[in-house]
Amino acid sequence: MSQEQRRGPARRAVIAGAAVVAAGAAVPLVARAVGKEDGTPAVSHAHTAAPAVSRAASPTPYRRPRSDHRPNILFVLTDDQPKETDWALPQTLDWLGGNGTTFGRAHANTPLCAPSRASIMSGRYAHNHGVLDTRHPYHLDQRTTVQRRLHEAGYRTGLFGKYLNFWHTGDNPPHFDEWLLQEPVAYYNGHYNDNGIVRNIPGYNTTVIKDRALAFIEQSRVDDRPWFAYVATRSAHEVNIPERRYAHARVPDWDGRPSVFESDKADKPPFLRRADHSLAQGRALRERQLRTLLSVDDAMRDFREKLRSLGQLENTLVVFTSDHGLCWGDHGWLRKSVPYRPSLEVPFLASWPAGGLGEARTDDRLTAHVDIAPTFLDAAGLAPDTPLDGHSLLDRRNDRTHLLAEWWWNRQDKQPIHTWATYIGKGEQYTEYYRTRLDGSGRPKGSGEVLFREYYDLAADPYQLSNLLHGASQERELRLGIPGLAQRLAAARRA
Repeated sequence: MSQEQRRGPARRAVIAGAAVVAAGAAVPLVARAVGKEDGTPAVSHAHTAAPAVSRAASPTPYRRPRSDHRPNILFVLTDDQPKETDWALPQTLDWLGGNGTTFGRAHANTPLCAPSRASIMSGRYAHNHGVLDTRHPYHLDQRTTVQRRLHEAGYRTGLFGKYLNFWHTGDNPPHFDEWLLQEPVAYYNGHYNDNGIVRNIPGYNTTVIKDRALAFIEQSRVDDRPWFAYVATRSAHEVNIPERRYAHARVPDWDGRPSVFESDKADKPPFLRRADHSLAQGRALRERQLRTLLSVDDAMRDFREKLRSLGQLENTLVVFTSDHGLCWGDHGWLRKSVPYRPSLEVPFLASWPAGGLGEARTDDRLTAHVDIAPTFLDAAGLAPDTPLDGHSLLDRRNDRTHLLAEWWWNRQDKQPIHTWATYIGKGEQYTEYYRTRLDGSGRPKGSGEVLFREYYDLAADPYQLSNLLHGASQERELRLGIPGLAQRLAAARRA
């Protein structure tokens, strides 16, 4: 079946509508108060609302008409941002939440920076793309990335900010026309690869990469190609350093959640039983994160205004998410790396009015980072040419019963966290911990023996307080369906 046949009549109509919208976007902006949400008036409104306004008097300079009506793609990725951070992002939520879709059950497939980013770029689980820790970014086959497909299909591509941990700063990122790559990543006065020239750039990370991304988008006034901008900020990764104007911002109090106050952890894996981070520590971490995210929200405001000024709000697919979540003292843990909801679940919002994502709605499908690349390919009208583990979120018929998340004990952790894999269903979660760790080359070694297991009824126990396998009899395991879940988890790890 062809890509066009797979989309069906509804998706073909969306693409056709996008072409109409994009063609109209070339009309100069004459009256922001008249017309559509993006400030671009319909042609009839342009003539009736301001007939005397000449092109020279327009607030938007003339730009070359688009001959290619595929959507632009703006992808904004934060770092270590969990859910429950809405307070810091009112402008982002007003834009993408108010004019797009909020995916309420979005997950990282690996709660670690580089593996997660490789899954985003490739649409593949970590066990398939090979980046299992933060120290071996060159394990990613660059021929499998979404930027390669978009670039070869005629998109102008740009990378701004964090790429993959331990990427050599002097190495140019493949398949990008322009880039401002920061490695190592710092909040102030960072070290960047600036289109092939390695240099220090003063200023705050979020602002520096935002300004370069805005310049990249601005070029569409004279370049009629659709564009793909990958913007990856340092926020809200520890050590969190807010922009100076937000250094003392008053952050609302937080009273924790039941998982922070769990006192009996006998049903948790051994390493977690020893964890003893407190509510006070969780509060302090949350406060630091929220302050850095205020600058991200300002960047999103500026992106929206830039797209508005260019008449491109309607036909730009904008996706905002984080590489993974973070625990704020949940189960005594103050990091990511564990198979619990605060570590795995992420904010995820998308807007593309011309593609049917223009009205405020919530989508409760199980979604994951491996779905991002397929979604971008689908929006651009491209069929995958490498195997993918995810699917396009633009097609509502794409719905899954479960997803896989996985983690490998690596050299960053001197004390064992244990390698684990987890099967997340719509109302349940089954996890296995294994006798496996990564060797010096970032490859798994060990027997793979199952050391510990967890099962949570997420509907009855959303904070994962009661591991139903703790002390469970074989009969009870059968009632819970554990043998079948173990088989499905094993199959997902092999797929």
